[in-house]
Amino acid sequence: MQRKSEQLDYVLVPLGLAVMVAYHVWLLHRIRRRPASTVIGINAINRRIWVRYIMEESSGKHAVLAVQTMRNSIMASTVLASVAITLSSVVAALMASGVAHGILSGAGGDPGQGQLVVGAGGETALSIKFFAILVCFLVAFLFNVQSIRYYSHTSILVNVPLHAHRLRRPELAVDYVTAALNRGSYFWSLGVRAFYFSCPVFLWLFGPIPMFASCLAMACALYFLDVYTEWDKPQEEDDLNLNVLCDAACHGQTRTAAGAGRVAPDQLDVVV
Repeated sequence: MQRKSEQLDYVLVPLGLAVMVAYHVWLLHRIRRRPASTVIGINAINRRIWVRYIMEESSGKHAVLAVQTMRNSIMASTVLASVAITLSSVVAALMASGVAHGILSGAGGDPGQGQLVVGAGGETALSIKFFAILVCFLVAFLFNVQSIRYYSHTSILVNVPLHAHRLRRPELAVDYVTAALNRGSYFWSLGVRAFYFSCPVFLWLFGPIPMFASCLAMACALYFLDVYTEWDKPQEEDDLNLNVLCDAACHGQTRTAAGAGRVAPDQLDVVV
């Protein structure tokens, strides 16, 4: 029976990883083909508009706005990087001490402790699971550090007015600053994805069944967080919906006016 429960790791864990990988491959394809239907693509479009809005102001009155915005972004990445490296240290300490191995594998002598985990719970299996969690947090730390790097570059570049670029076209300056800002945001998104991915890996400590269920739930939740189809609607469809709403409102007002002009039967004698 124990051998059959351990074999679940060879089936459910690859399936859960395949679900997560397949979803992100589909999301990447959608971002490249239809960027205006995803939150990442919409944010990238608006960041380019924001960069042009800041850099085209020759008086520099929007410099404070740019500095405040970039500072908030740097602080968000700094907090995530600090949390990631702290959790990495905690996981490394648990791996070195062996306390968690004893609790999850039942090595402390109590036969009932090993029943906490469904699936592979030996010394080697738990080491692999803890190492996977450690890799997730280290990847999140590295991505957020890169995000801070690009945000720091953007905080200076965005305050350079366009008329100061005399040797090159202003469009090249806008493209360069926008690319730096988007890269910082992409690295921040990847760091957040690493935190998301650490949740199924953490549940893998308690068996492949919670890990697989968490991968399915995570993919469904990320779909609603990543996809936004209203921005991608054609202009004709928006105009059609607006005309339908206007017609409905006009008909409603007409019916209201007609109802207001009617005379109730019990009031007819009084009027006459």
